[in-house]
Amino acid sequence: MRLRALLDTDALGLTLLGGEDELDRTVRGVMTTDLRDPSRYLSGGELVLTGLAWRRDPGDSESFVRLLAGAGVAALGAGEAELGNIPDDLVAACARHRLPLFAVHESVAFASITEHVVRQVSGERAGDLAAVVDRHRRMMTSGPAGGGPDVVLDLLGSDLDLGAWVLSPAGRLIAGSKVSGPAPAPDVCAALAAEHLTAARTGSRRALSPHRVTVGGTTYSLFSVRGSSPTTAPGGSRDVRETLLSDWLLAVEADAGDWPAERLDLLQGVTQLIAVERDRRDAERVVRRRLAQEVLELVQTGAAPAEIAARLRVAAPVLLPGLGAAPHWQVVVARVDWAGGEIEGGPVAQALLEEILVDPLLTGPEHSARIAVAHTGDEAVALVPLPAVSSEHDGSEAGILAEELLTAVRDPLSAGLDDDGRLTIGVSAAVHSAEGLRGALEEARHARRVAGARPGRVCAAGHQELASHVLLLPFVPDDVRRAFTARLLDPLRDYDRRHRAELIPTLEAFLESDGSWTRCAARLHLHVNTLRYRVGRIEQLTGRDLSRLEDKLDFFLALRMS
Repeated sequence: MRLRALLDTDALGLTLLGGEDELDRTVRGVMTTDLRDPSRYLSGGELVLTGLAWRRDPGDSESFVRLLAGAGVAALGAGEAELGNIPDDLVAACARHRLPLFAVHESVAFASITEHVVRQVSGERAGDLAAVVDRHRRMMTSGPAGGGPDVVLDLLGSDLDLGAWVLSPAGRLIAGSKVSGPAPAPDVCAALAAEHLTAARTGSRRALSPHRVTVGGTTYSLFSVRGSSPTTAPGGSRDVRETLLSDWLLAVEADAGDWPAERLDLLQGVTQLIAVERDRRDAERVVRRRLAQEVLELVQTGAAPAEIAARLRVAAPVLLPGLGAAPHWQVVVARVDWAGGEIEGGPVAQALLEEILVDPLLTGPEHSARIAVAHTGDEAVALVPLPAVSSEHDGSEAGILAEELLTAVRDPLSAGLDDDGRLTIGVSAAVHSAEGLRGALEEARHARRVAGARPGRVCAAGHQELASHVLLLPFVPDDVRRAFTARLLDPLRDYDRRHRAELIPTLEAFLESDGSWTRCAARLHLHVNTLRYRVGRIEQLTGRDLSRLEDKLDFFLALRMS
């Protein structure tokens, strides 16, 4: 479509502020952004819509417009809702770079312009294919008249015979086509998310749509769904790691390698419409995040339990509508660390917790509406409400278990973290009142540090592990650990290497059998006399006595630290 066609549509509320001579430019798409540098998302020909949140002072307009012009965008639409009249410095910058500038009236939502442009562009390029989107222009509206992304995916299935599903970065099914068969199994969704994140970390962003993969003998084409408000620090870095782990993806059961350009354009338009739903979800999370931040600040500053309880009474109806009784609470702490330390991990950890605290078998974006997550620095803290347990339980068995939390999402998240990122999570026990939240927060932080001492890209630890030696071992200095284990185990390893005597496996089995000769011999399929010979050799080489509790304990710890 041509730019001048936008001015002919009164419902769009556009006023031309400059660029009269450029109105014959062709619009190929639309993008909404408030990043100071959105160029990495641009491919040329877009109508860029902005609320001007990137503008701090008049000098910002020149650099912003220069980047847009360099990326070859068709025009800029600036909203009047934030600042009222469009600043003169932005008008002047657009004139210098010959970039047409429209003012968008405050009564007009950017989503309405996006839908109009997508319909028109798809109509011109794809003919009857774009009628799928055109007939259901209400699909992304809220309330009974809309239906969200499921509606357009159903249409892709019924009209174009395309099975399509929207997935979270961790592989949870958010929306899908019901008319083209069942959704992929959870393990397939997780594999698709992992493939998508791997491609994003190893390839060009612009080459990702579509990324074609084969999982379980079926070929899928993966399209990125990127919202206009990524979870980055103000100003928006160009580093892909800041947004990658919060982007949705559209998985289409087809090989798009031989698709005509018209069909690819249509699918790109669909991802833009789905991005509207994602932006709506992000906007709804603002209240929950604010509640979590308020409670976290009260807990950390040692506020009176009565004050914390008052805030929790405000939070409970938002997080658990219709619950009635006050819930129990669990605290989950997560940290994302990137190599180099130049990227703040807190916002990324916040987005991840909001995703992975939802049961992976639950579909739809609305289930994350009960998760409140705050962040500070590189750490994110989730306040998770739990239904009150019955009186015969103390709550210690209720709620989230650390390892189960990561079972379904470890593979895709490890792919996104690649070789330069780590996610560590700690989970507290359930607490019954505001008085317990401070202890729960410290407990979750201790558990996260235990997880941080383990190998792997994605690790978690729970409160159950804090009552044993597992809590102590991660905080032993590395040089002490090496010296301790070398003194006890190196003589045995050297002997095993020379004689193939299997003294180390024998020692492990003996300790795990609680020093029982008969159980250990049966476990190793040895005669008891052979076992006694091996244990005697261990004692001779190390100078220790395995009948003494202290020496058993030393060997046990050395094996755990090795």
